[in-house]
Amino acid sequence: MIYVGIDVAKDKHDCLISNSDGEVLFNAFSIPNNREGFNALYQKIRSVTNDLSKVKVGLEATGHYSYNLLGFLFSKGLPTCVINPLHTSLYRKSLSLRKTKTDKVDAHTIASMIMSDVNLKSYSDTSYHNEELL
Repeated sequence: MIYVGIDVAKDKHDCLISNSDGEVLFNAFSIPNNREGFNALYQKIRSVTNDLSKVKVGLEATGHYSYNLLGFLFSKGLPTCVINPLHTSLYRKSLSLRKTKTDKVDAHTIASMIMSDVNLKSYSDTSYHNEELL
């Protein structure tokens, strides 16, 4: 299984790709919040596996900053979990007493969360009308 942790921000996203043994396949790297960045991420994922059913992606719920990336991942058929940032913070604190909090650390934390499968549900596409109600 391949795990992709993504810390979402306004202009860039920090990503980390690891496997089920916990081995980091791509150390934390940044992609711009645009189509070229999304394609670069997708190419890195494809370079480690041809079977997209063996990939699990996790990203923090950051409102409209993650919508484009989420739509892109969904269109590629990648199962993606949207995680509450508070959940990520509490999980990170449970792993270490250190107060380190960076975007790259969060990308690793998110990958660890989806690897441990802590009751996370995959994102399912909602209709345009439902999104407008939010």
